[in-house]
Amino acid sequence: MDNSSIKNTALLIATLSAFLTPFMGSSINIALPAISAEFQMDAILMSWVPTSFLMAAAIFLVPLGRMADIFGRKKIFTCGIWIFSLSSLFIAVAPSAATLIALRLVQGLGSAMIFGTGMAILTSVFPIEERGRVLGISVAATYLGLSLGPVLGGFLTDQFGWRSIFLVHVPLGFFLICLISLKLKIEWAEARGEKFDILGALLYGATLASLMYGLSLLPSLPGKSFAAAGVVGAVLFVQWERKTASPLMNMNLFIRNVPFAFSNLAALIHYSATFAVTFLMSLYLQYIKGFSPQLAGLVLVSQPIVMALFSPLAGRLSDRIEPRIVASIGMAFTLAGLFSFSFLSAETSIAVLIAGLMLLGFGFALFASPNTNAVMTSIEKRFYSVGSATLGTMRLVGQMFSMGIVMVIIAVLMGGMRITPEQHPLFLQSMKTACYIFAFLCCIGIIASLARGKVR
Repeated sequence: MDNSSIKNTALLIATLSAFLTPFMGSSINIALPAISAEFQMDAILMSWVPTSFLMAAAIFLVPLGRMADIFGRKKIFTCGIWIFSLSSLFIAVAPSAATLIALRLVQGLGSAMIFGTGMAILTSVFPIEERGRVLGISVAATYLGLSLGPVLGGFLTDQFGWRSIFLVHVPLGFFLICLISLKLKIEWAEARGEKFDILGALLYGATLASLMYGLSLLPSLPGKSFAAAGVVGAVLFVQWERKTASPLMNMNLFIRNVPFAFSNLAALIHYSATFAVTFLMSLYLQYIKGFSPQLAGLVLVSQPIVMALFSPLAGRLSDRIEPRIVASIGMAFTLAGLFSFSFLSAETSIAVLIAGLMLLGFGFALFASPNTNAVMTSIEKRFYSVGSATLGTMRLVGQMFSMGIVMVIIAVLMGGMRITPEQHPLFLQSMKTACYIFAFLCCIGIIASLARGKVR
């Protein structure tokens, strides 16, 4: 198989897989009210449908990225597609909310295998002068998934019920498995022969699980206890990783590599400030505005369409201009979009809402591809999977924090109530409060993005 053919196949597989899980996530956000109605979920339990997936993906992403560097990226990637596809099939017949959430945890494991290796495979195949372009294409596929998710998810929910959303992922997953088996014969494992840090992986998983679960329970005493245990776990994890011979996560990547450290911090902040916006907007459009899932999806698609259109351009720009400049400008646009949402009310026009979503999408496009390029350009080849997985973990932990912030606000202002017409004013207050906090986080994120320095 010639190098050009390997490049094209790797790009196609990475692009399709980059489409897969965002499409699932944005589809589910639209279907949440329908799922809640069938299983009689309150607002907090409903938020666990996306949160359980994010928690599992974040816990396993770095350990599986390290395993991919040692045992083979294609091998881990293929296992991830199998797990993701089969769990989608089983979720489609889930009999209860508990079963659904448990299977979403399994689906998150499959997603970790996919995202921990897909970007690393691309970086392994393409030289540095082409990297921004192909990463831009991959990010555009992610945003295309986010774009089609609300529209198709709303259509499927209206016409066939929410379970159909999971069923449509099964044939796409099996197509990817066939494509890998037939067309991608090469394997990448630059760290082959190195030891896998089992204790570090256990500490890492326990730390993230404690932090995330504790965050979801705040402001209760058990929530504070779990969060505190997570902080202690993080300290122990860093100490262990600094002294072990074959670490799960090389701490020197953060201590001595300023562009890598601050690029990951910028990603963590950016996703913390943006992810829950789609969750909130989906509920706002369906509960406050009274839209159907399909119509709500058509409104929400305005953000990821802009993201998909401008991500390849931002990727190419980051090949010519310092990524920190492009990414920082993008985060400033994100800040403007978030600030506009803090003025939403029941009477806000859809045109104003769409303008805010498009502004947010443009900022996201300018940020994501250059930031990813900065991370992958700043590390050695043998750390590609760990670097990709670390960035993915920042994304997932940021998304978890974003959902956690919303869950805490809802718990404080609404308690464990369902979103009924009587609760609409409290829901609007919760949404505005979240947008103020997210806008503040973006201000800090711009500083972190600028502080990374030059990567070339």
